[in-house]
Amino acid sequence: MPAVSPDSAAGNASPLVTAGEHVHAPEREARPAPQRDQQTLVEAGELLRALAAPVRIALVLQLRTSERCVHELVDALGVAQPLISQHLRVLKSAGVVYGERHGREVVYRLVDEHLAHIVVDAVAHAEESAGHRSRPAADRPSGQETETA
Repeated sequence: MPAVSPDSAAGNASPLVTAGEHVHAPEREARPAPQRDQQTLVEAGELLRALAAPVRIALVLQLRTSERCVHELVDALGVAQPLISQHLRVLKSAGVVYGERHGREVVYRLVDEHLAHIVVDAVAHAEESAGHRSRPAADRPSGQETETA
């Protein structure tokens, strides 16, 4: 049986939409996204892989606020110095951070703000998703059930 929109039920001249049919919002055009160069996609994938570790995400969040040396990152994150150094090497080789020597210390900073936006948006999304998962089903808007593994 076809689904009836509220407008058509009220006698307006809206077309009927059958169940399962996809309808686009009028302000959105259905057109394909522009194709990207294969090398660009490979580099983007490598960047995302470099960011795909909790300690590296935490490092980017720390460096987003200000440049830091290794011992400051160790203190801020409570992670052993060798592990911080290892993760900084991964981020450095991926072009996420760079280090500048100041006497005996190397001060690290983000290469650019785009990288911080990627991480901040991912963390915000994870926090929002966690909020939805932790709410009882009765408190969630319909269609936002949690999946069970």
